[in-house]
Amino acid sequence: MVRPIEVDGQRATALRFGDQRTQALLNALVLFSLQTQGFTNAQLRAHLASLLGASPEHYGPGRMSYDLRRLRLHGLIQRIAKTNRYQLTAQGLKVAMFFSRTYARLLRPGLAEITETDPPARSPLRTAFDRLQSAIDQRCVDLKLAA
Repeated sequence: MVRPIEVDGQRATALRFGDQRTQALLNALVLFSLQTQGFTNAQLRAHLASLLGASPEHYGPGRMSYDLRRLRLHGLIQRIAKTNRYQLTAQGLKVAMFFSRTYARLLRPGLAEITETDPPARSPLRTAFDRLQSAIDQRCVDLKLAA
């Protein structure tokens, strides 16, 4: 998922973990996981635009088609035969839920703990990162490298 892919001569860019557009796209896909009739470009675009804080007019159908193609080539969605609708694959649901939950429950709170705050928050993760930063700084001093 996180690397570019080529399927039958068609290339698709990576779905980078942590990228705002990718995270919004995967979150929107989870919304359609229970729809038996699948979803359309317009339906996904409306949800995706709102998750990105934009109106659907600012996230055009061409841009959505590009994202649908990436999702299809990565095996996360499949087109329903003889329609303009798509459905989430079993693998797609697993990936979308894993990316969404990992980002929301692990990465965002963890980054919030280790980033600079005034006064700094004390947590085991923050303490470990502060020790790591001190060790890196000391190593630079020992090697006479610019910090």
